Amino acid sequence: MITAGQHYLVDDLVFDKTGGLYFTDFKGTSTEPSGGVYYLPADGKRIVPILPRLAIANGIALSLNGKTLWVTEFATGLLHRIELENAQKIAPFGEAVVYRFNGPSPDSMHVDEDGNLYVAMYSQGRVLVLNPSGLPIGQILIPGRERGHFLRSTSLAIKPGTREIYLVSSDGDQGEGSALFRAQGFARALQLYSHQ
Repeated sequence: MITAGQHYLVDDLVFDKTGGLYFTDFKGTSTEPSGGVYYLPADGKRIVPILPRLAIANGIALSLNGKTLWVTEFATGLLHRIELENAQKIAPFGEAVVYRFNGPSPDSMHVDEDGNLYVAMYSQGRVLVLNPSGLPIGQILIPGRERGHFLRSTSLAIKPGTREIYLVSSDGDQGEGSALFRAQGFARALQLYSHQ
């Protein structure tokens, strides 16, 4: 069970098929990485460190088979692909930085049923789409970004059973508030539950 004395700053989370959950600890800086990724089994008895010492661990997603965990570092712009030996242990040679983002930081993300990864790009007004190997294959641009509006794209969801993606974005101090945008993804939603 997560207790107040453990001082986690939980940002995003994703459940696995057993009811356990992975979560990101949104702490640290690019020079003092004190956040990380942790696993809480369904029984809630203890928290298992999966990938500690990250610089503001943020987005997290899990593949359909539960063997690949994706994590973004907000402060360094890194995408980690973690191959799991089991729910609580990284496979030998199973962790790699597979992508380095340009510009402002990667935020929340989701995986579709084909294993494609959708990453909301904070301060860019777009979602970057990567294939299961971590290579970019496309992007979804939020209307108004070319005029500097709705750049604070922080989160997204894929409607179950469809390819419909819903994007959350804020206009910051540019005067147009916050909005929800709809777009089409590359494949249908993955049937695992996640929350950002």
